[in-house]
Amino acid sequence: MEKKNVVDVKNLKKTYSKKGANVVEALKSLNLEVKEGEIFGLLGPNGAGKSTFINILGGSVLKSEGNVNVWGFDLDKNPRQVRASIGIVPQEVNVDPFFKPRDLLELQAGLYGVKKNDRITDTILKLVSLEKQSNSYSRSLSGGMKRRLMVAKAMVHQPPIIILDEPTAGVDVDLRIQLWENVKSLNAKGVTIILTTHYLEEAEKMCDRIGILSHGELVALDTTKNLLNKIQTKVVNFITDKKPNINENDLKSLKVISNENGKFCVSYEKSKINIDQIINYLIAQNIKIFDISTDDGDLEDVFLRLTKN
Repeated sequence: MEKKNVVDVKNLKKTYSKKGANVVEALKSLNLEVKEGEIFGLLGPNGAGKSTFINILGGSVLKSEGNVNVWGFDLDKNPRQVRASIGIVPQEVNVDPFFKPRDLLELQAGLYGVKKNDRITDTILKLVSLEKQSNSYSRSLSGGMKRRLMVAKAMVHQPPIIILDEPTAGVDVDLRIQLWENVKSLNAKGVTIILTTHYLEEAEKMCDRIGILSHGELVALDTTKNLLNKIQTKVVNFITDKKPNINENDLKSLKVISNENGKFCVSYEKSKINIDQIINYLIAQNIKIFDISTDDGDLEDVFLRLTKN
């Protein structure tokens, strides 16, 4: 069954104009949709328009043109309902050092107008693994705990969509993996996640679909798998019994990266060569192949190709 779109953006534009300066187009006719229950990655270099897009959804930036629909609510007609449908976890960790996590979540719930009986503070603390620290001052929390507290703050009004803006920027590898697990458990409970990130490994591991922004325009929107399949260049390492004699011109698009005794590496384009052709080429020289390892490239290759212009 086709999942419904929970974020639907059509021809979204944002222009900034300053006196005596050129008009800056932060977003140029952006069209994208996010489906219910997915982890959607929004990638792009600095200045691509990711933060502008998130701030428009969150209500802190006004769009110039276009239509935005979130959880069935039109941003122009129902801005409050749009904001109520979203929890935003910002890049910056801004937690009052003299507040305890429980008190902070209670205060945040009050700001959202959540009645005392409807608050799920304990559930949220458990979900982000902070139940043991619920009554400790925020200043005593580790960096990872503060990050998780930011996620908890975004959840007090039980939004169906959570936006994480660069959630692991500047954190160590262990903490990054811990946050990934947190996000996956939220998603498993039915929360739709929109994730902006600089870490392409993060997007590759976490996201069902990815949109790549460059200069305010969407240059790609596809499943992570399809984007990775678009990488044409493949790298292959061979372990052999002797050094092969390779003429690059014998096979179309073949490039020799290294060729030493019993160990060599080549790259080729998948659309032009089949790996069987390379194997047969070696066998014709009476070369025994002991091992083959391949590298299909990663999201970084796609990202660089799509954003370099």
